[in-house]
Amino acid sequence: DLQSSTSGEFSGLGLEIGIEDGYIKVISPIDGSPAVAAGLQTGDIILKLDSISLKGVSLNEAVSKMRGPKGTKILLTIGRAGESRPLEITVVRDVISIASVRHRILEDGFGYIRIAQFQNKTGESVEKALLSLKDKSNLRGIVLDLRNNPGGILKSSIAVTDLFLSGGKVVYTVGRLTDSSNEYFANSTDLSEGIPLVVLINGGSASASEIVAGALQDHSRAVIMGTRSFGKGSVQSILHISEERAIKLTTALYFTPKGRSIQAEGIKPDITVDRAKVTTLIEKGRISEKNLAGHLGEKSSKTEKSEDPSDS
Repeated sequence: DLQSSTSGEFSGLGLEIGIEDGYIKVISPIDGSPAVAAGLQTGDIILKLDSISLKGVSLNEAVSKMRGPKGTKILLTIGRAGESRPLEITVVRDVISIASVRHRILEDGFGYIRIAQFQNKTGESVEKALLSLKDKSNLRGIVLDLRNNPGGILKSSIAVTDLFLSGGKVVYTVGRLTDSSNEYFANSTDLSEGIPLVVLINGGSASASEIVAGALQDHSRAVIMGTRSFGKGSVQSILHISEERAIKLTTALYFTPKGRSIQAEGIKPDITVDRAKVTTLIEKGRISEKNLAGHLGEKSSKTEKSEDPSDS
């Protein structure tokens, strides 16, 4: 399961989940997944799967229940902030192919790079995206979107940060054992050439996403925008027992270049922008010129010309 999540393909709903107060909580839905199509959101609490309560169920058990053959349906009972009663959402399972990196030109001079998850080749993919944007446009700014990115491979987060820095510390770890404490640095070449950078984060941005945002913030390389990130700043080490079995242990904590702990704190954005829905407001009771007594009537700007039928 761990290898499938980092390779980028598995069959299921497309959710990154964790545990809060004994219930399964949605950290982030994966881009393009059935979970997104069904309307699941970061922060949702999964109360039931079909008719089975998830109270006290382990993460592994929950994952095994959510995964299944493509095309099969599962009913989720969801607790959501702001809703007076639980929601029931049906999700159709599908093969989840995670596109780690996408990019496009927003408008002339401004590029957009979206990282959905940090996989093995994410650093290379972001480098290609950056070069492609520079080729297509005279870049004046870049938006790096890390919203609802649950993290992934540490080395990929370092590789991505390296593309926007000209040297300096990216992140360091501190653990009980000497070999758990490490420092990671960027190379001296800034591939982005100092182009102004905005990084988008929210409550679904975790782990490797927070490493990137924290490093770029500490080096004053980017403006961080959105809401406070998830706060997953612990290091997991994989100890292989056999070809098919391994133990995953938490062995250290991540710190930003300036020594800020990410664990349970998250990254606070420079500019807070809460999630919102843009709607059209209909103004009522507003007076305009035509409501005033004695107003001038509407006149056409065109002058009509009469045509004499005798003219040829």
